[in-house]
Amino acid sequence: MNENPSISSLKKNGKSILIDWSDGEQSKFNFLWLRDNCPSEVHPTARERTFNLLNVSENIHPKAFTINDKGQLEIEWMKSKKKYSSPYFLWDNSMQSNFEDIQIDYQEIISGDEGIKKWLEQLHYKGISIVKNAPTEKESGFNVLSNISHHRETFFKTPFEVIDIPNPNNSAYTAAALRNHIDLPYYEIAPGYQFLHCLINDATGGESVALDGFKVASYMKENFTEYFKILLDTPVKFVNRDYTANTIRVILKLWIASMKHIVNFFHCYMTLCLKSISD
Repeated sequence: MNENPSISSLKKNGKSILIDWSDGEQSKFNFLWLRDNCPSEVHPTARERTFNLLNVSENIHPKAFTINDKGQLEIEWMKSKKKYSSPYFLWDNSMQSNFEDIQIDYQEIISGDEGIKKWLEQLHYKGISIVKNAPTEKESGFNVLSNISHHRETFFKTPFEVIDIPNPNNSAYTAAALRNHIDLPYYEIAPGYQFLHCLINDATGGESVALDGFKVASYMKENFTEYFKILLDTPVKFVNRDYTANTIRVILKLWIASMKHIVNFFHCYMTLCLKSISD
């Protein structure tokens, strides 16, 4: 079963485009909002909006709109020869037959901009990328990370070395298997991308398991609506008991504008927040 909705049909609805999705949901987007947010009027290098909202009538409307051969909404605006097709698409996580789509060689990344672009596109569209044949010296991972941005410090030191130690104060410092989780959910601003660099493993086991939390959220929304709503509405306190870091979040947060989810989940640090909070 394909749990990722696609566009089934489009139609004009007053001053909006009404989209019917394959999962039965509907979305309505105002013409003026679509025009103001259309990336066809974004500067190619500055990447800032060049469209002036004050120069158009409130009666603006598309000259034509359609679903293109990639299943994306394509709009041609009045008094414009430009068309824009969204580069984003919903993907399923059945990668077993296309595992090479999430792999890249270390040398390809550091060889130039094309390699970096390929790596970042894997991260952006697939949410995961496996870098092969990376060096195994300590802190050598910074050589590739510095090509894309700065890194954030942690109170575990940076980099955070995950090794088995006596009397651990964190589950990561044990030889036990770690359940699927999001790291550092007790931070005020939790990490976006996280990079794991395996230097050596001379023990039995140690396999990594990746889970697509967005797909789980979509499945719950479709099949367990009541529980999905609980995860949206129930505040949970995430606490690191060895430090003072803590924050209160819901497990799932829905971005209404894009209908995308933020997933917060780490069983080790979760406690029930009995005091309700409002946004």
